[in-house]
Amino acid sequence: MSQIDFDVAHLLAGSLVLISFLELYQDRLYALLNVYAAHALVLAASVAWQAYIQDAPHLYVTAMIALVFKAIIIPVALHRIIVRLGIHREIEKVVGVGSAMLAGIGLVALSVVVMLRVTQQAGPLAQEDLAFALSVVLLGLLMMVTRRNAVGQVVGFMSLENGLVLAATGAKGMPLVVEISVAFSILIAFIVIGIFLFRIRERFDTVDVGVMDSFRGEHR
Repeated sequence: MSQIDFDVAHLLAGSLVLISFLELYQDRLYALLNVYAAHALVLAASVAWQAYIQDAPHLYVTAMIALVFKAIIIPVALHRIIVRLGIHREIEKVVGVGSAMLAGIGLVALSVVVMLRVTQQAGPLAQEDLAFALSVVLLGLLMMVTRRNAVGQVVGFMSLENGLVLAATGAKGMPLVVEISVAFSILIAFIVIGIFLFRIRERFDTVDVGVMDSFRGEHR
């Protein structure tokens, strides 16, 4: 593997971490969905580059799935859902942006320290890609717990899944049948989440999970 192959792989993986921070920073739903689309687009580019440098043609299928479903279909569908639901454009947060960003920096540092120690026997490319992947996963989890809006939590979940895909491809890929099954599982989960969002909106007239908590026990 040449130095340029190594550098481009790390540039793309590092860009995913940076875009995860941009997702944490966003306070509007439309902007968050646009940033998620960019996140998925960079993931597709990263997987395609891994397919090239690993000489693993099946990873091109994974890259195409990420491009079509994650970067195009799902963001467009979520845009339409929030328009149909009439959801307020502001994203309700549990903590402020500054606190979330500081927590995110701590999680990235933790990911680098843990993965570099755990994967000492792996090659340098796999080591650092797995560190970036764990960072993306933890930042996705952080976004899920710091957002009160259900749509924001869905985006956090999908960002987390992007980190898992990055980890799998950085560790010399995974079988094609597994990639396809994961992609369809995510698609089915997205459809179910969309249905539940409509039902929640009809029942509670909001998708703010904090507001929904106040309904507990009212009809006991």
